[in-house]
Amino acid sequence: MKVTIVTGGSRGIGAATCHRLAAAGHAVAVGYRSDAAKAAAVVDRITGNGGQAVAIPVETADAAQVVKLFDEAYAQLGAVTGLVNNAGVGSRIGRFVDLDDEDLRRVVEVNVVGAIFCAREAARRMTAGGAIVNVSSAAATLGSPNEYPHYAASKAAIDALTLGLSKELGPDGIRVNTVQPGVIYTDFHGTQSGEPGRADRVGPSAPLGRAGQPDEVAAAISWLLSDDASYVTGATIRVAGGR
Repeated sequence: MKVTIVTGGSRGIGAATCHRLAAAGHAVAVGYRSDAAKAAAVVDRITGNGGQAVAIPVETADAAQVVKLFDEAYAQLGAVTGLVNNAGVGSRIGRFVDLDDEDLRRVVEVNVVGAIFCAREAARRMTAGGAIVNVSSAAATLGSPNEYPHYAASKAAIDALTLGLSKELGPDGIRVNTVQPGVIYTDFHGTQSGEPGRADRVGPSAPLGRAGQPDEVAAAISWLLSDDASYVTGATIRVAGGR
């Protein structure tokens, strides 16, 4: 059985990915930082449909907690075969010159250092057939001027991580790929960027004329973790409506 850890799995793209993976037969470890109720709801829906899932709290910027996440997933579900490196944070939209020091540090700690901690633990434990999907952002190539270029820079780091790991881990039979979502309807815009209606404002400017849904991103992630993608590594799938 495929056993997959999804960080940031209690909401948005992470939750949609947990549900899609469970429907595809994965046992899912739902990693979450603080919202135990939402994580439990994801687990309950999966188990209610006959799947296997557990919720595990984790601060991905803490290496010891990442080790515990993998230990718990192994103890409760079995050997981990997949990682969705999805946990990430943003900060308030604004001019770069007004960027708060603490916001900058938190974005880098979670989006870069935390993702590296998780990927490192996966690389230490996975065997041939394992797969990692890093969740980046279309911002990595667009730059997010006047909104959050520091966030864009953190996601560009994830793209570089994918490239390096795909080449290093490929000989071990472990695949590493990236999904770059565009503007997606999640609470990221309200709770972190400070503009709840941002998806409605920005979405129509995409060539497809709208913002995306979490399940549209989850579909790409699920495919990359499937046997259908067995010869795909070092790839970036952009799910951004044409941006």
